[in-house]
Amino acid sequence: MWHRPQLLDALADSLFVVALGGLLTAAGLALAHLPAFALTDVVVTNELQAVKRAELEEVVQQIPQHAYFDVSPESLRRSLEKLPWVRRADVRRYWPGQLLVTIEEQEAVAVWGEREEKATAGEEWVNSYGEVFSAPPVAEMQKNLAALPVLSGPPGHAAEVLQRYGEFLPQLRSIGRTPVRVALSSRLAWQVRLDDGMRINLGREQQQSQLAQRLTRFVTYYPTIAEANQAAKVAIVDMRYPNGFALRQAAERQAPR
Repeated sequence: MWHRPQLLDALADSLFVVALGGLLTAAGLALAHLPAFALTDVVVTNELQAVKRAELEEVVQQIPQHAYFDVSPESLRRSLEKLPWVRRADVRRYWPGQLLVTIEEQEAVAVWGEREEKATAGEEWVNSYGEVFSAPPVAEMQKNLAALPVLSGPPGHAAEVLQRYGEFLPQLRSIGRTPVRVALSSRLAWQVRLDDGMRINLGREQQQSQLAQRLTRFVTYYPTIAEANQAAKVAIVDMRYPNGFALRQAAERQAPR
């Protein structure tokens, strides 16, 4: 090999390239750690209601105090998405020295569960996507949270129950009533509780239109039901009959089957 000048030249060139690459890498690392390339700020780009500034600061303070390019936006995103009222977070680098954070907050549209009390510590909620999430109530949102309907059902059925609530709402509002609770039993039977305390047993869905037909029948005969309610307190209206319904007083209350 020592008598082959061309091979020696090629080897020398290769060693030079490797050495130069190492020097450039070292220089780049040194340059990146200069004060001019330090992480200077984490900026939240949108207004927040449920997520508190103190919670964000606690997450940001856990970022290692390294250079700007050492910070992992993906790692910060994952940490932010562990906060109770954060549904999604987007983190991007913005030169020089900033990280831009955009947070999508959870939008609670209902309470999830069997509890009568609303907005208690450790509450579970349903968001606008039909997803169940756990988060403590926020004092500034207490009034709005307390007014939310209560939905319940077997695990994995939250989106379906929310959809049904949205279908029931306009029909019941047409007679001046509001559903405050929609429950799906373990046997997939539906029950609706109105704002006046009256409960409607709709039973199980056997055909695509049956639930809608039963609720339409309730709305149609509501004047008669309301009149009966004035004479004797009606606790449950059982709409599971093919062409009629049954009224039950408070002493006859029972769960949907």
